[in-house]
Order: sequence, then C-alpha cells, then structure tokens
Amino acid sequence: MICQECQERPATLHYSKVVDGEKTDIHLCEKCAGESNNKYIFSEIGGYSVNDLLAGLFKGNNGIYEMKKNSFHKEQQIECPRCKMTFQKFTKIGRLGCSTCYETFKDQMKPIVKRIHSGNVSHTGKLPQKISGEISLKRKLKDLKAQMQDYIEKEDFEHAIKIRDEIRTIEKDLQILHVEGE
Repeated sequence: MICQECQERPATLHYSKVVDGEKTDIHLCEKCAGESNNKYIFSEIGGYSVNDLLAGLFKGNNGIYEMKKNSFHKEQQIECPRCKMTFQKFTKIGRLGCSTCYETFKDQMKPIVKRIHSGNVSHTGKLPQKISGEISLKRKLKDLKAQMQDYIEKEDFEHAIKIRDEIRTIEKDLQILHVEGE
C-alpha cells in the first residue's frame, strides 16, 4: 500500500480513527508520519505524539490525559551500561539503543508487553497446521512437567499425581503421532 500523503513510499503506519461513528483509515510512510507530527491521530488533543502515548503505556498511566498530570513526577533513572540509554529516553523515542537494553529494562517492559500481548511475555510464534499438534503437545508436556515439579516441591502430592497422569496421557499421544508420521 502506498502512502496517502506523498504517494511515493510504501505505507508503514496503518490505523483507523472513529469519530462520531465514522471510520477513517489512514496509511502513511514513516517519513510523512513523522512530518505530520501525528496530526491525524491526535488532532483533537494537541501536543501529543504516538511516542507520548507509548510512554504513557510504559509508565503504567491510564492514558494521555493522565500523562499530563504526572509530567513533573521524577522517576528513578535506570541506564543501560553499554549505550547509556535511560528508560525515560526510551519511552520518549520508542526505540532501544542496543541489545543490552533488553536485559537492562526487562523488569520495566514486562508489564506492558504482557498487557499488549494478552498476558504472554514470550514469543511462541505461528505453527504450520501439519505439525502444530505435536508441537503444542510438547509445549503442554513441558508446562505440565514444570507444574508437577512445583507441586512436588510444595509437597502437594495429590495434585502432582493428577499432573503425572496427564503427562502420561500426552506422552502416549505423542508416541501415536510419532508412529503415524513415520
């Protein structure tokens, strides 16, 4: 899809805006989106960019109006030891400085990633339909083994036995799938 502004570059920013029940789709390239200062998204609010909105999400605020109230609140400055990027700067520009930033800001990013990805914090990817059954069973088996270990450590042997039985059933299913696949 081509950018609606310049009609030259491919559109990389796609969003829909609904005002009074009327939906408008906007498609912009990165350059035009930057030059427009997000006028399409925040024209009625004024002075806020997409990065400001993301910053509000990372800070755990309730929205862009809440960000304005808390703008004078000083936060602890966490800094990447390699590139010297601060978390505050990251929330403003929306990009990390280096690979070490992921580890440095892991605790601050986990709640927002969880919220954005419906409670997931690890990437599981998409699976081809042919092999999805076996892989999903292996994932479930791994989770059940960890869960059983937790019950054993807590000395909750009744639950551990139930989990063990589920594990055995899944292992049998995996054997059947493996034999059918040969």
